[in-house]
Amino acid sequence: MSIGERLNELLTEDKTMIPVNIGIGPEGFFNINKSVVYSWGIMLVFLILCIFLTSNMRIHNISKRQLIAETIVVKLRGLVADLLGTFGSRYTEYILTVLLYIALSNLVGVVGLVPPTMDLNVTVGLALMSIVLIEAASISKNGAGGWLKSFTKPIWIVTPMNILELAIRPLSLCMRLFGNVLGATVIMELIKMAVPMFIPALASLYFDFFDGLIQAYVFIFLTSLYIKEATE
Repeated sequence: MSIGERLNELLTEDKTMIPVNIGIGPEGFFNINKSVVYSWGIMLVFLILCIFLTSNMRIHNISKRQLIAETIVVKLRGLVADLLGTFGSRYTEYILTVLLYIALSNLVGVVGLVPPTMDLNVTVGLALMSIVLIEAASISKNGAGGWLKSFTKPIWIVTPMNILELAIRPLSLCMRLFGNVLGATVIMELIKMAVPMFIPALASLYFDFFDGLIQAYVFIFLTSLYIKEATE
């Protein structure tokens, strides 16, 4: 199989994992994609891990599990504290949840699975949730009148540009994440086909591991900055 054929197979493969024979059309309307199933698996892993780390928590003589859980929470909160600002700190838990989900979604490529974030539906959903939260945070801080007035700043003549930016932000968030994950996957496929086995294993440490974590941080970094800007 040539490189072009392999890339075409990768980009056009059927994303359905669980076919459901109801709905309109021969393929069914409610077919469940791989990205959904993998997302369920990621949420299940997080749920089990949280239950394990937070069971039997105490104030004194804490266990090693509780110490690990508290350390993780403190470190992660410190990671985004300065980005969100004082008022935006109330959204820390949402930001950290998105960070962990995207990070683990990107890392499943290490074990040979297709990252859920390589599905445009997933990245669009994440981007829309973030934009809705950003605008809701602005309304909560400034009121509906203050939110509408913010589109006229610094001067009224830039109002169309500010409205356009509202549409561009979710597009930028989703396409940046989707494009980088897709690009890393394509590059890994090219490396696997072009060079000996041990080199793809080394490259995977960057494209599937390091780059995946970087893209997760970039997403929440931009979201946090937008929230801070909206609530100042």
